[in-house]
Amino acid sequence: MRIVVAHNRYREAQPSGENTIVDAEIAQLTAAGVQVLPFLRSSDEIATMPKTAKALLPISPIYAPRAQQELGRLLTEHRPDVLHLHNPYPLLSPWVVRTAHRHGVPVVQTVHNYRQVCSSGLYFRDGIICQDCRGRALGVPAVVHRCYRGSRAQSALMATTLAVHRGTWKSVDRFIALTSAVADHLRDYGIPAERIVVKPNGIPDPGTPAPLGHGFLFLGRLSPEKGLDLLLDAWRRHPDGALGPLRIAGDGELRPLVEAAATERSDVTYLGPLDRAGVRDALASSAVVLATSTWHDVLPTVIIEALASGRPVLGTALGGIPYLVGADTPREPAGTGPAAVASAPAGGEPTVGVSALPTAILAGQAGWVVPPEPAALAAALPVARAGAATLSGAARLRYERTFHPDVVTKRLIDVYAGLVRTSR
Repeated sequence: MRIVVAHNRYREAQPSGENTIVDAEIAQLTAAGVQVLPFLRSSDEIATMPKTAKALLPISPIYAPRAQQELGRLLTEHRPDVLHLHNPYPLLSPWVVRTAHRHGVPVVQTVHNYRQVCSSGLYFRDGIICQDCRGRALGVPAVVHRCYRGSRAQSALMATTLAVHRGTWKSVDRFIALTSAVADHLRDYGIPAERIVVKPNGIPDPGTPAPLGHGFLFLGRLSPEKGLDLLLDAWRRHPDGALGPLRIAGDGELRPLVEAAATERSDVTYLGPLDRAGVRDALASSAVVLATSTWHDVLPTVIIEALASGRPVLGTALGGIPYLVGADTPREPAGTGPAAVASAPAGGEPTVGVSALPTAILAGQAGWVVPPEPAALAAALPVARAGAATLSGAARLRYERTFHPDVVTKRLIDVYAGLVRTSR
């Protein structure tokens, strides 16, 4: 099987999980015997472009002529079975879908964000979830609020691009939705259910999990949409030391907030930004990983890392988080089962009455989700602390069955094979 993988890489100065996933997927496909033809561009190229090329950049999200010419030559020479598109902006343009179809090549797209509808791709603006552009032929609110790169002109260009390419996206042969929430987004956009496949990303197997550690770990970008305010508000509702340690790792604009919390309380530690070895050590030292996003986070990789390490996850019931922890088909409401009864910290009474929110905490296969509210998260923290040992094995099993590279690569190859059969 011969597959073109098309992706506009994000700038290296802004670490991108999407770049990492594309690189890993290419390696996994190659290892599985698939011939991969990378068609990659990078936004880092923009700085060194000649003036004539830079002059055409404003229209490239709509139509990138050079990319279409180069892709056309690649398709003619190699006659691939499928083109697999990831991010088309700004140097590829969604027009690659039309170019592939003109050459008789079916197209798969992995949907990493909400940019079919939302100019920023996040459904998040000014610190809150925003879906003002849903259902509109032209995303005027995005222009008004400067949602794309803080520029009204660039927002107008992106909103126009999305309007122009509505038909392009609806012609894609198969969409890969990373979670059930992304599949819902695509159906809402008008994509028929039979053209959507739910297939998450995978990460390499870190090996047999270390024995369960203690306390909680937040690992990620220290930015508003990741819910640090929410987490720290919930944490402060418990006495210092009542829940064990809270470790926070990462960097970003809210670093001063985290440093202040670490100064204020003895049970909060700021680990700073970590390399891969540091991440492994932090996971091994902890019992529960926190994913407290306040936006519809598509697929936070930290959750998959946690599951691979046998660490259950406590997260908010937004975006792909319920799917990742298996709580989009919940086991039972926490607060009504054994975990709630055992939710008191060692040597004391429960610091928050979980029974006051009996239906707010949903227990999934590998963790728990709650509404993005301080009271609900505060109630769930002792539940997660008490239930961590019980769900540790289930967390690792969910990784092995759903997110292991062998599993996701086979699923992806099956998607390709199905399209090839249909197109012949």
